[in-house]
Amino acid sequence: MRACESVYLSSMASRLNISRRDFLNGVAMSLAAGTAMSPLELLAKTAGDRPYYPPGLTGLRGSHPGSFEFLHARAMAGASFPRPKTPGESYDLVVVGGGVSGLAAAIFWRQRLGGDQKILVLDNHDDFGGHAKRNEFDVDGHHLIGYGGSQSIDSPGSWSEVSRGLLKDVGIDTERFYDYFDRNFFKRHKLREGIHFRAEHYGRDITLPNVFRSFFDEADPALLGDVLNAYPISGDSKRVLRELLTSGRDYLPGLSPDEKRRYCLTISYTDYLRKHTEAPEELITIIRDIYNGLWGFGFDALSVDEVFELAGPGTSGLHLRELDWDDEEPYIFHFPDGNASVARSIVRRLIPDAIPGTTQEDLVTAIADYSRLDVQSNNTRIRLSAPAVDVRHTADGKHVDVVYLRDGQPESVRARHVVMACYNRIIPHICSELPDDQIEAINFGVKVPLVYLSIAVRSWQAFANLGFKALYVPQTPLMYHFGLDFPVSMGDYHFAKTPDMPTILHGTFLPTVPGLTEREQHIAGRRRLYEMSFDDYETAIIDQLDGALRGGGFDVERDLAGITVNRRPHGHAYEYNNLYDPPEFSPDNGPHIRARQPVGRISIANSDSSAFAYLNGAIDAADRAVAEQMKL
Repeated sequence: MRACESVYLSSMASRLNISRRDFLNGVAMSLAAGTAMSPLELLAKTAGDRPYYPPGLTGLRGSHPGSFEFLHARAMAGASFPRPKTPGESYDLVVVGGGVSGLAAAIFWRQRLGGDQKILVLDNHDDFGGHAKRNEFDVDGHHLIGYGGSQSIDSPGSWSEVSRGLLKDVGIDTERFYDYFDRNFFKRHKLREGIHFRAEHYGRDITLPNVFRSFFDEADPALLGDVLNAYPISGDSKRVLRELLTSGRDYLPGLSPDEKRRYCLTISYTDYLRKHTEAPEELITIIRDIYNGLWGFGFDALSVDEVFELAGPGTSGLHLRELDWDDEEPYIFHFPDGNASVARSIVRRLIPDAIPGTTQEDLVTAIADYSRLDVQSNNTRIRLSAPAVDVRHTADGKHVDVVYLRDGQPESVRARHVVMACYNRIIPHICSELPDDQIEAINFGVKVPLVYLSIAVRSWQAFANLGFKALYVPQTPLMYHFGLDFPVSMGDYHFAKTPDMPTILHGTFLPTVPGLTEREQHIAGRRRLYEMSFDDYETAIIDQLDGALRGGGFDVERDLAGITVNRRPHGHAYEYNNLYDPPEFSPDNGPHIRARQPVGRISIANSDSSAFAYLNGAIDAADRAVAEQMKL
């Protein structure tokens, strides 16, 4: 450890009222990974001479250095913070957490109680939006916009009236995405899904069509044999894979339909392949992580019942139930920066001079003025880099005092009402008034750790040359999936229409540990993310790009222009898993119902409290929390 880091850590531990040894051993394991700068110095860093502008920062983002250390000190080492004798400001509502749920709570409150209500939103990160983050790059005169978290507005036609109403209120019309999203782009450029076999495990680097995903959507199934023959796997694996994909065989012939359904809830898909098909381990390993970007873990921790919904190889003959995808909405409701634009649209309504413009088209290219977020004259204020560390009622129960840190020093505000829209499992550590059974319910869910990688490249010619839009990489040290971003053009922002144009590649990394239960994998994966430096990510990204795209002419030194690592050790909300959880658990029933109960003037709103890791889950939670407080 560098001397300057040691001095910084010692002074920080002293300020937090914990021992230096406890801090170093249990809290600061990744405080300065990959950098000699302290978190407070990092918070002050700007991009060149530009004003402070988080979306333009590259390197390690998401749960960035400076955003989590104090809260880890609180939760993991029992750090205490001196409470100011008197609160500095008073508000009608304080929202802890500036993600979509927290921002939605602020706008719901103002809509229902009036614009004169004084509202403060506190967030521990240096940007608003929570998991809905925006990444920007400037490459060869092209301004590129990508998403660093929450991806798309999924199936808005099925949303609650409240969630659909919020989109409308902030100026988002989902029907217009049918014009923005070029649904023929990949077909027009003859691009399909690919799979990359790494030399480390398969003897040589080879990139081929992916028979597991969309190959059959755009290619003649008769070509399956030619593709499989080129796969660097054994003859037995090829034979079994062909059968799994094409035979429609019932691999559980001795069970009645009811017995089959019950059994498929109790066995993981990988165990099903082992016990009921002739699939070699080599093939099971390749199949395991195909959809881990959707769930956050592999098929080793997902039931056959769930994989049947995904039409997993070897499940079609089970006929567990009728499947009808004809009525599903297309997955096209995507801003270039993902759901960061949803967060930005809410902020624009709350603080109009912080984000210029009036339409969802000009929202895309609008440059947020972060200096306008926390202005004293505004009734609604957003205060960043301000983690709440103590939330409790006043002695008379008529108000709530919220202690937070600014530049590492404790400050306090007083509120008539509080909505906790932060990470669920931190709440018991900063709200001491929660009863034990509620704390137990909160701790039931374990968030899914994940990393979204935004990789700026000077062209996507290598993908065009290879004929692929995205690649799945089995047995990878980092990116299970990576490829071209969504072909969305809005207003003055245009997707890279030709292969010679700069663009952003999107990659996903899920730190899974096959063989463990889902919760155990999330806990182990979280620690792994905190232990990885930006250098670790950068080295692995370069290696994978070179191995997978070299055959298409990709040159890392020439073509790679920038990397933003959006790290989220506490990522997606935990959704009940029927392989491990009681079958009756759902967003309508489960421990999260007890976990989200209000405590006096404190309510809870986040996607965790909905047990639903989607945008509308966060918005509906905000509506519920505001309604609870309005009854008081």
